[in-house]
Amino acid sequence: MPVILQRSKRYRKAAENATQELLPIEKGIEVLKTFAPIKFDQTVELIFSLGIDAKQADQMIRGSLSLPHGVGKTKRVVAFCPDHLVETALAAGAIKAGGQSLVQEIEKANFTDFDVAIATPDMMRFVGRLGKVLGPKGLMPSPKAGTVTADVAAAVKEYAAGKVEFRNDAGGNVHSVVGKLSFENQHLADNIHAMANHIRKLKPQTSKGAFVKKVVLKGSMTPAVYLNIQ
Repeated sequence: MPVILQRSKRYRKAAENATQELLPIEKGIEVLKTFAPIKFDQTVELIFSLGIDAKQADQMIRGSLSLPHGVGKTKRVVAFCPDHLVETALAAGAIKAGGQSLVQEIEKANFTDFDVAIATPDMMRFVGRLGKVLGPKGLMPSPKAGTVTADVAAAVKEYAAGKVEFRNDAGGNVHSVVGKLSFENQHLADNIHAMANHIRKLKPQTSKGAFVKKVVLKGSMTPAVYLNIQ
């Protein structure tokens, strides 16, 4: 039997005021902030429905971006690197750093209490052994996402500060955090414009027709607001 999602009274009331009209980004933010507040600072998410065939490897959308005003939270970062870079990685904000010893720790203890893993290229031959542990959790370092790099310090600093990493799901949708509901409207707008511009640049050559089909903005506990990002 299908699962019936029970919405709160607050959500249902907010949904009555929602509209599927395509709104400019700045207006969409204003509408989002009119929904009844709750007791925590909601994360704001931007969702793109893309005209791609998610089954085709050459149409996968994946990458990372440092937004102009961050996303309002820090991330726990580990760094797989040679011994001489361990102190540099830790000083940049990594919660753990190391070479084969860190790989072995994750293998033995199944340690995955982190948000992002950075690796130097020479370490990937060892990190590859962790595919079954890190892969299903989306934690495997990737050159395309910018998490395999020789510049460990810069990558750790960016991701620890909240650099956004994204990839399309099986339905061809990309979900990206763009800030918190408490952000100033202009800061949210700047982040949304930056992400929208970045996504547009990633259109695969093999993708035909409209690339960005629909864009919605929503808080953790709000209805969706439909945006016109053209």
